Parts: sequence; structure tokens; C-alpha cells
Amino acid sequence: MSKPKSDLRLLPGVDSFIDRRTFLVSLSKAIGAGSCALMFGNWPKPLYAAGQDNGHGTDGVPLRKRSAAKGLLFGGAAGYGTLSSNTDFVKLFAEQCAILVPESELKWARLRPAPDRYDFTQADWIAEFARKHDMLLRGHVLVWHDALPKWFSEVVTPKNAEKIMLEHIKTVAGRYEGRMHSWDVVNEAIASWDKRPDGLRNSPWLKLLGPRYIETAFRAAAEADPKALLVLNQNHLEYDTSGDEATRTSVLRLLENLKKRNVPVHALGIQAHLRSDETRFAPVKFRRFLRQVADLDLKIMITEMDVDDQKLPADPGSRDRIVADKYYEFLSAALAEPAVTSVITWGLSDRYTWLSSYKPRGDKLPVRTLPFDTDLHPKPAWHAIAKALDSAPKR
Repeated sequence: MSKPKSDLRLLPGVDSFIDRRTFLVSLSKAIGAGSCALMFGNWPKPLYAAGQDNGHGTDGVPLRKRSAAKGLLFGGAAGYGTLSSNTDFVKLFAEQCAILVPESELKWARLRPAPDRYDFTQADWIAEFARKHDMLLRGHVLVWHDALPKWFSEVVTPKNAEKIMLEHIKTVAGRYEGRMHSWDVVNEAIASWDKRPDGLRNSPWLKLLGPRYIETAFRAAAEADPKALLVLNQNHLEYDTSGDEATRTSVLRLLENLKKRNVPVHALGIQAHLRSDETRFAPVKFRRFLRQVADLDLKIMITEMDVDDQKLPADPGSRDRIVADKYYEFLSAALAEPAVTSVITWGLSDRYTWLSSYKPRGDKLPVRTLPFDTDLHPKPAWHAIAKALDSAPKR
């Protein structure tokens, strides 16, 4: 596979010392000497540079429309607190996103304050918000090892676990039947570091029910919401590392087994929480994995994309360019696969990102990880996503 065209001349292609010097001086003036220095370190060769779009990503057409032109969906995650209080953000989100993912409002810990009680107040509000703003809605998440309520470990046992899980799926997925574009039915089922032969995470659900909990969950979701796309959502699939390779292998094995048993799984969700300091992305190998998934007659969704800047230099311009490059590098590879149907970022603005708490910078500077900054202005990351969408083949 040929690499995506670069917007900058790559240093190894400059033939003479004079050309190299001229190139570096020009680049320094254009994007700052700090960024030039980064290119000589361990950073990957730039695929994208802000402000040099060659006609792509600079006209202000929203990502929602750009993706629709290619038969794709673009969307983001957002929470009740933000959507119910910030009118400027609401306007931006509705303009840019065709699909909305509630950040936490459909997780067990938020929905179930007690074993015998559900609270759908915020989840219902978000569902209505999506309807009013002509957006599709994703359900995140029905079964996960994390975000469980405090009562879970005290109440749920091997004897009642299946009943409780099935009742939860029937109640939650059934409530939104016909209104969900897709459900993350099982989230992060694979954890190669747990060293099981099948690669499954040693989660509470596995301990309580064994590997069959995955099949049980998907069949229950299909019964409760038969029109929704049912997704196995997974992290640690992106890089050319032994850990991610093990995860990819286990995911393929799991999907193959589910398909052989006619389990109603329709898509693989790739979270794509990218790391700005990670250089081991192999586009050819990643695309091969996507093709293997597609060959199982499955769709692929990019479900939680962002790029952490925890280990990047303090200079905002340098950070923004590196983060943008990560978006473009990944999406250029992913969107070349026709089975990929959507790109969803976990948040839209740096003002509201989980990375501020989970991966804060050591220098205490605000993180710059998403397409829009804290003032809701588009960043190089937005232009990089726009360019990747513009360059994608039409579905």
C-alpha cells in the first residue's frame, strides 16, 4: 500500500545539504523551530501539516457534511452536563456531528443507583436531544467490566448474574428499541495481559458466567432491540506492538467463533485512543487486520477516537501539529477500508475531555487532544480529520 501523500517534503527525500538547510529554515519559519527539532527526535515523519491542506479542510464545511458526502458518519461523545448547559457547544456539536454517544449516562453506575431501581432521567434527555437535532444515537454500554455500581459486588453472584444481566439488557435496550443506531453490547472483552489462552479479560462477568456471557449478551440485545447494529467494542488494537497484536489475534478468534455460532454480532468497534508519543503504527498491517474483520461480513466503527498529548512539548503549536498528524495517519489507513462506516471522537472540544483527568500533563498545562480547543475554535486536528474524510473513498 502506498503511503498517503504528504503536505511537507520529508527530510530523507532532500538531496543536498543546501536543500536540507533551505528546507529546515523554511519549515522553522512556517511552523516553529520547536517542531523542527522534534522531527529529528523519535517522532514519525509528518504526513500532515496545519495550514497546508492543498484545498482540503480549510473551507469550514462541517465534519458531519464531509463524512456524509463519502457515505460515512462523523460524531462525538458528550454528556448531559455539557449539552444541557453550554449553548455554544450545543450549536457546534449539532453542526459537526451526525451521531451522538452519551459519555456515561447509559453506563450501569449512572443508570442503576440500586439493584431494584433505574434512573433514565439523563439518558432520556440525551435521546430527546439527539432527536431534536437530527442526530443518530449510540448506546454505550450494555456489558462492561468497569463503571459498575457499588452494589454490584455485594449483590451479584454466580447464581443470579445471568438473570441480572439479561434483565438489564432487556430493560435498557428495550427502552430505546428502534431509536438506537448501534449498541456497544460488550466493551473491552479482550485483555491480553491477563494471560488467558483465549485472550479474554478476567472481568467480573467472566468470573461469574464464564466465556458464554458474551454470546448471551448479544442474543439478549438482538431480542431487545432487533434493528440496532450490535457492536463488540475494543481497545488496544491500533499499534504494531506485541500487546496490540495479541489483542487483534484474540479479537479475530472471538469474532470468528461468534459468527460460527450465528451470534448476532454486526460490527467491531475500534476505540482508537491514540498516543502522541507512540511511533509504532504500521498502516499496512493495520489495514490487513481491518480486511480480516471485514471478511467476516462485519462492519467497523471508529468509536472513541482521541490523541493524548501527555508527553508532548509545552508549546501549543508543536503539540497541535503532532496531534493532527496522529489523527491523519490513523484515519488515512482506517478509511481506506470500505467496511469502516464511522468516525466518532470521544469528545469534540478540549474543554470537555476525559484525558484532562485520566492523562493530565505533568506541567499542568491544559491538554489539547480534540478537534476544537477550549474556546470552541477548530485546531489542526480538525483540519486533519477533514482532510482524511475528503480523501476517503466513497462508500
